[in-house]
Amino acid sequence: MTQVGVRWSADQVLALAPDAASRKAGSKLGAAGPWSETGSGEEGTVWGLCKGSGSKPYQTVVDIADASGPAYKCSCPSRKFPCKHALGLLLLWAGEDGAVAPGAPPDWAEEWIEGRRKRTEDKRTAGGSDSASGSADPEAARRRAERRAERITAGATELEQRLADLLRGGLAGAEQTGYALWEETAARMVDAQAPGLAARVRELGAIPSSGPGWPVRLLEECALLHLLDQAWLRREGLPESLAATVRSRIGLSNSADGPPLRDRWLVLAQYDTADARLTTRRIWLYGADSDRTALLLSYGAAGRAPELTLPVGLTLDAEVAAYPGAGQPRAALGEQFAPPTPAAVRPPGVTTTQAAARYGETLRDDPWLDSVPITLDRVVPTPTSDGWQLADADTDTALPLTSTARARPGLWRLIALSGGTPVKVFGECGHRGFTPLTAWAEGTEKAVTLC
Repeated sequence: MTQVGVRWSADQVLALAPDAASRKAGSKLGAAGPWSETGSGEEGTVWGLCKGSGSKPYQTVVDIADASGPAYKCSCPSRKFPCKHALGLLLLWAGEDGAVAPGAPPDWAEEWIEGRRKRTEDKRTAGGSDSASGSADPEAARRRAERRAERITAGATELEQRLADLLRGGLAGAEQTGYALWEETAARMVDAQAPGLAARVRELGAIPSSGPGWPVRLLEECALLHLLDQAWLRREGLPESLAATVRSRIGLSNSADGPPLRDRWLVLAQYDTADARLTTRRIWLYGADSDRTALLLSYGAAGRAPELTLPVGLTLDAEVAAYPGAGQPRAALGEQFAPPTPAAVRPPGVTTTQAAARYGETLRDDPWLDSVPITLDRVVPTPTSDGWQLADADTDTALPLTSTARARPGLWRLIALSGGTPVKVFGECGHRGFTPLTAWAEGTEKAVTLC
C-alpha cells in the first residue's frame, strides 16, 4: 500500500478533530518547529517526536491505512482521540514542503504498528468464532429475547398510561410538573430495557422549557411516542421491514445482516453529537457506483470522542453492510481494501421540491425519522426575516435552514463559498428544515465541510 503518498488537505485533517479546542491546538503544531525524527512508511503510517513541556518529546504515530479509519498513538496524557499532537503531525504530513519524508519507522513506532495490526487480525478471527459460539444455544437466546420483549411491553403499556394522564390533565400542566417526573418515567423505560423509549421521554421533558410554541411541539412528540408504543404492542401484525424499524426505534440492537456491498464510498460528512452519557459520531457515505447513501454510527463514553474517524472528501474502496429496517440508511463498515484516496466524484443533486417530497416518501417507511440525507443542486443561501434559507436557483422554491444550522459557524463558510452564486450542498432534510453539512462550489471537486 503506497497510498500514503497521497496528501490530504488541511480541512480533511482538521475534520478529524474531536472538538474546536483540539482543532485550534493541532493547527499550532502543524509546522516543523516542534517536530523531529518525522517519517512516513509505504504501508500507510506517519510518525514523529513532538517537543512538549517535559524533558522528553511526545512519541506520536498515526496509522492512516487502518481499515476502520486513522488510528492514533501518542505518549501524551490527553484522553482525546486524535490528540493535538496527532493532528499536528497529520497537518505537517499533509503539507507539500516535504517536511515528512519517507523512511523506516523507529522501534517505538514499529512496535505499535505491528501490535495494532496483529490485534486487528486476531479480532477479525475471533469475531467468526464468537459468532459460532453465540449460536450454540439458540433456545436460551430465544428465552432471553422473550423475557426482554415482555419487559418492554410492560414499559410501553405504562408509558401509554402516562401519556393519557398528560393529555387528560392538559398540556399546560407539563410546565408546572417540571423535568423530574419525566426523568423518573425515562428511568422506568430503562428498567424495561427500552432505551429508545427512554431517550424520547427525556426529549419530551425538555420541551416545556424550550421557548415559544412548546405546546405544539410537545403534542407532536407525544403523538409520535404514542405511535411507537402502539407499533410495538401490535408488532405481530406489521410487515417485517416496518417491524424491524420499530425494534430499532425501541432500542433493540440489530446486527448489519445485509449482504456486503463493495463500492467507492465518498466520505460526505462527519459530525458528533453529545449528551451527559454518550458521544455519537455520524459519518455519511455515498457509493459512487451503487448511488446509495449510507450512515455509519460510532459511540464514545461521555467526554470522549468515538474512535472511528474518516476524512471528509476522500473515497474508500470498502464494503458496507446494511442494518435491517424499512428506509434505514444505517450500515456497518466492513473490509477496507485500500487507504482513503482523493476522487473526482460528487453525489447527484435534486431540487428543493424533490428534497421535500423524498422526505415525505421516506416517512411512510419510518414515521419517526427526523431527517433524510439529501444533496441539493444549484441552491443559494439567502437571508429571510427570521433566519436563512437555501433558495433553488432555477425555481421559486426554497428550504429553510434549521436552528442547528443557523447556530453553526459553518453557515458563514457556506455563504462565503457561494458568494451569491449557486452551490451544491449535502445535508439532512427534515420537518424542521435543512441542515447543510458539506458543500461544493460549481466547477470544483473540493468538498468544504460545514459542521
